[in-house]
Amino acid sequence: MNRRQLLKHSLAASLAAGIAPLPQAFAQTRKAKFTVDLTPGAIGIKADARGVIALAHEHGFQSLQPNANFLAELDATQRKELVGELAEKNLVWGAAGLSVDFRTDEEKFRSGMEALPKQAAALQEAGATRVGTWLKPFHDELTYLANFKQHTTRLREVTKVLGDHGIRFGLEYVGTKTLWTQTRHSFIHTMAEAKELISEIGESNLGFVLDSWHWFTAGETADDIKTLTNKDVVACDLNDAPTGIPIDEQLDNQRELPAATGVIDIKAFLNALVDIGYDGPVRAEPFNKALNALEDGPAAEATSNAIHKAIQIAGV
Repeated sequence: MNRRQLLKHSLAASLAAGIAPLPQAFAQTRKAKFTVDLTPGAIGIKADARGVIALAHEHGFQSLQPNANFLAELDATQRKELVGELAEKNLVWGAAGLSVDFRTDEEKFRSGMEALPKQAAALQEAGATRVGTWLKPFHDELTYLANFKQHTTRLREVTKVLGDHGIRFGLEYVGTKTLWTQTRHSFIHTMAEAKELISEIGESNLGFVLDSWHWFTAGETADDIKTLTNKDVVACDLNDAPTGIPIDEQLDNQRELPAATGVIDIKAFLNALVDIGYDGPVRAEPFNKALNALEDGPAAEATSNAIHKAIQIAGV
């Protein structure tokens, strides 16, 4: 048995223990309005757009991440055909990623902004209404205030372009202490700080991408989530953490699938989302090497089962 086969065998065995797909009747009667979402790049899936649609349908997902670059390359007829395939399989779009590099130099930012209107128009034509990105929690050169001002200026431009195309935009703060303490200048790494940035930008279509991992590593509670409304939350990532590691020593690129270990209080997190009426995508982003080593089908199945297990544990 080679290394790849060993990883596949080990992961399949661990995921099989106590994890079953969500019963159909339960899926139809659950309280939660959010969708179980397939975000292929986050779990190592390499299939093309139509392949991802097929995987989502086969493995019990309700939504999937749209690829703005891919949609922008299609003509109107091709986009319509793709949306038709989505509808035939009772799927909807989740949240797209942002291609604009706003974290580095001005030239890269301007280059990304030039392409954004076309991508936003393609998303709008395809019926996608959500885009999200993450905030780097440190900077090698800029102080917190200088970085805050740069983020405000640049992200306001991004938010306005997306808003002009009927698209909501979410920002994900990164709470992992081993990241935000690694250089001289730390930056936004809590919900409270992200609220300040969102308020300063001041656009009505701007909100959060919430991640159970960053909620956990930031030391936040269900009450923090309950300060938000459905309108404030654009997308949601659901992950678990390795056992035996203190919160402040957790590493951002070493996570687990939802409900795999029970370190993160999935029940509190998901119930808080239900309490605020969240109706967007819930997807896994575990940065897990064993999961990424699987073929597309088993990776999608393992991820779907893990999210469904979390839903069952939460009773939502």
